[in-house]
Amino acid sequence: MKSHRIGKDFFERSVLTVAKEMLGKKICVSHRNGEVARMIINETEAYDGEEDLACHASKGKTPRNEVMYGDAGVIYMYLCYGMHWLLNIVCGEKGYPSAVLLRGTQDVSGPGRLTKKLGLNGDFNRKEANPSNGLWFEDGIGLIDPIQSGSRIGIDYAGKYWSSKPYRFWFSNE
Repeated sequence: MKSHRIGKDFFERSVLTVAKEMLGKKICVSHRNGEVARMIINETEAYDGEEDLACHASKGKTPRNEVMYGDAGVIYMYLCYGMHWLLNIVCGEKGYPSAVLLRGTQDVSGPGRLTKKLGLNGDFNRKEANPSNGLWFEDGIGLIDPIQSGSRIGIDYAGKYWSSKPYRFWFSNE
């Protein structure tokens, strides 16, 4: 059965909606040998604009984060702690910086482990998520129920208000 590719319109919505609805979707990466890795997304986090002190855009537009201000459906890769590439997808209206961080799949837990397993790095930054660029998303296992939510991980620097926001979403593998 062929999966339906998720287009730009899916990402042109609220980052909180997209973060929840990414659960159960497939992340797809084509490799040089022609093989395509497909994994079911089971954990995401939302980063919502300049007011969100955990968001990279909280201090305004910079060369590093300007991709977040661009078109929805574009990949935002950044290097965390100088060693782990993390994968985000830009959401919402152009000019409003928001993105969903992919934290895990049913096969891999942790955003750094996920990009390492899929062979993703900074070369994907600023590219539209589509097959011609080697990374895209497809429909997956359908509606997830129940979706769990809680605070994001590793953002204590953003203060209690923002670090306790329930902007992390997941479902159990069981």
